[in-house]
Amino acid sequence: MRAIRVQAEAFDPGAELARLEALGGGAVASFTGLVRGDGGLIDMTLEHYPAMTTRAMAAIAETAEARWPLIGLTLIHRYGVLVPGDRIVFVGTASSHRAAALESCAFLIDWLKTAAPFWKRERYADGRGAWVEAKAADDEATARWQAR
Repeated sequence: MRAIRVQAEAFDPGAELARLEALGGGAVASFTGLVRGDGGLIDMTLEHYPAMTTRAMAAIAETAEARWPLIGLTLIHRYGVLVPGDRIVFVGTASSHRAAALESCAFLIDWLKTAAPFWKRERYADGRGAWVEAKAADDEATARWQAR
């Protein structure tokens, strides 16, 4: 089972985990990303080009499925205006064994951070606003999977 969604609406991590658990494997791993309110952040606007984003997320999922014996995979990424505390991303994986579930979940979130084409603009209480730049730490996290 593979589910990939790019949506403006909120999602329920509990419902997503229940779908993965119902597949009957021995392990489910997940990651839920939240918008941080660091530095007086008021909101973050995520923009994307739907066809490009969906294609990139599918390619990332295919790579994970080729590397680990997964029985289920869920990727959800939100777009639009999000405020601190909002859920922004969900990655869930199911496998017969914990190592495959945990490693594939980490792989997927690292790759989503660098390979899924989203443009993020932050707006702060002091009037500042800026596009979010790529971070070297995210590139380093992704690079560790290329060495394996």
